[in-house]
Amino acid sequence: MSIYNTTNQYGIIAKTFHWGMALLIFGMIGIGLWMADLPDSLFKLQIYFWHISFGVLVLFLVCARLLWRWTNPRPLLPTTLKQWQIDAVHVGHTLLYFMMFLMPLSGWLMTSSAGFDVSFFKLFNLPTILKPQKALFEIFSTIHEIGAFALIGLIAGHIGAALLHHFYFKDTILRRMLPWPDKKQS
Repeated sequence: MSIYNTTNQYGIIAKTFHWGMALLIFGMIGIGLWMADLPDSLFKLQIYFWHISFGVLVLFLVCARLLWRWTNPRPLLPTTLKQWQIDAVHVGHTLLYFMMFLMPLSGWLMTSSAGFDVSFFKLFNLPTILKPQKALFEIFSTIHEIGAFALIGLIAGHIGAALLHHFYFKDTILRRMLPWPDKKQS
């Protein structure tokens, strides 16, 4: 398998970004939904610490992923796609990337406005960008919560579209991003 993308297949780096971040984001959403209902305790603070640290990791990874995407050609879309489907692909991916930025940034702003440091696994803290303010905390908390549900919807649409293309249209959309080489494309 190639490190770089080809006109038919994503390379190992793009696939690693895709699947690694997918697992990380699924975990972040699950932990985020679970921890919100925990009673206040030291345990809850520890879970928040890990959630924040992994959120910072998502922010770093999405920046690296976009750099890789901009410097690497993407595989061509199947010629059987209609223009509205091509437009939907671009809108869907743009919204997914937007949410991959919005979630960690809103979490950073929420945490700062609550008066806490945003730590990256205790290695370093991100700059505090807001002074503690309850009103701002409420705004960013709402953005973060609504964003999580919007992201869940976008991910469901992304997975649904990939499965539709694989099982109904029987094209290469899903196969070219699978973590193993596509024997039909080789």
